[in-house]
Order: sequence, then structure tokens, then C-alpha cells
Amino acid sequence: MPNAFIRKLDGFERLHPDDRDWLLSISSHAKDVGADQDLLREGDNPENVHLILSGFAMRYKMTANGRRQIFAYLIPGDFCDLHVALLDKMDHSIGTLCPCQVVQLPRRVIVEMTERRPSLVRAVWMCSLVDGATLREWLLNIGQRSAPHRISHLFCELHERMKAVGLTEDGSFELPLTQSELGDTMGLSIVHVNRSLKELRDAGLVSLRNERIAIPDIHRLREYSDFDSSYLHLRWPVAANNSG
Repeated sequence: MPNAFIRKLDGFERLHPDDRDWLLSISSHAKDVGADQDLLREGDNPENVHLILSGFAMRYKMTANGRRQIFAYLIPGDFCDLHVALLDKMDHSIGTLCPCQVVQLPRRVIVEMTERRPSLVRAVWMCSLVDGATLREWLLNIGQRSAPHRISHLFCELHERMKAVGLTEDGSFELPLTQSELGDTMGLSIVHVNRSLKELRDAGLVSLRNERIAIPDIHRLREYSDFDSSYLHLRWPVAANNSG
């Protein structure tokens, strides 16, 4: 399987072959992590940066009475949080949504990257900037769009992000999210999520089956959800012959 981590960084900054080889070496020892497992919990003292090579994970926080807010989805190629290398204590939790392959990068690896590999630093900074831009878009989504438009906007975003790392096929991609998880992301009840998904299906905008989503016409879904991908700052498409 192509290395989604390299594909993602290469989408922000054309990588030198030496940098590509180094990235392959540091991301070659992934471990399998089951679904619904916390990689880091709020209050933990982080020692490593986690990198998702396959599967889906999330950033989330819990209220005192046990309610959950999901505020980021992590897909193949994503750092769980690059800044944990600088934190004394986690201010949120990171958990898997399905079985994942995860690489743990020691702090010394991040130090080497910042001190010796300037082109990678630029690419990693872009990752952090896009994370911030995405969070702002999510706040707008939750605060100002109707339930079906919130969900369809998220589907458009995930399609673009998965496509950027070579993980879509004819508008279809892995989406191992439950209605409960969508509700915790969008601030909606399960009943409201169910009704919204039915509206999208009945309109022929999406189909969901076996933890995959199919989007027959992405341009139509974009128009429906008022989706503008500029906040993702994707500079160029993945090259077909890019085997990273």
C-alpha cells in the first residue's frame, strides 16, 4: 500500500529523494491498534508523536457528565498531534475509530526533522496550519449550517483529504463512523443524524454501506453543502506514479 504520510507531505512540498527515504525509514515500524482504543488521554504526559498509517482516529474531549465532543478526524498520513512533543500534559484525548496502523515517533525524530530537513519543516508546518483552518471550518459548520448540510460538508472534506493521499476510488472511500460518532461531531442527536442521512440518501447524494461511503457526483454534493476546499490548502493532485 502507498505510504499516505509521504503522499500527504509531498502534496504540500515537493520532497527531495533523501527526505522521502528518511520518511520511509521512520514510518516503517507501525504497530496494529484495535478499534476504540485511546492512543493518548487527556492529562497524559506524551512521550511520542503518533502517526496514522491506516485506519481512522479522532481527537475528542469529554464533559464532566460524560458527553463527548469530537473535533477532528485523523486519516492515513496524519500526525495525531505534532505539538504533543512540546506539551507537558495532553489537553484532549486521541482514540481510534477502527483498527489502525500507528507509528510512534520519538521526540528526537521531530528534532532531527526541524534541525536538518528544512523542506520537511515547511511541509509539516502546512499540516499544522491546515489543522487550524479545518477546525475553524468545523466551527462554522456546526454553528451556521443545518444538520444535513453539516454532515454533507464533512463528507466532502473527507473525500478531498482521502483523495489527496490516494485512498478514494470512483468517489468511494472508507468511512468507519457510526451515527453516534457523527452526532458527537456535529452536536446532533442520533435521531437527527439518522434523518439527515436519509435525506442525503433519498436525494441521491450519498450511499453508505459496509463502512464505506459512495458519492455519485462530488460536484453536486459540494454545491449542496456549500463546500469550498480552499481551507485544506491542497496545492497539487497526487501523481499517479508516486509510489511513496
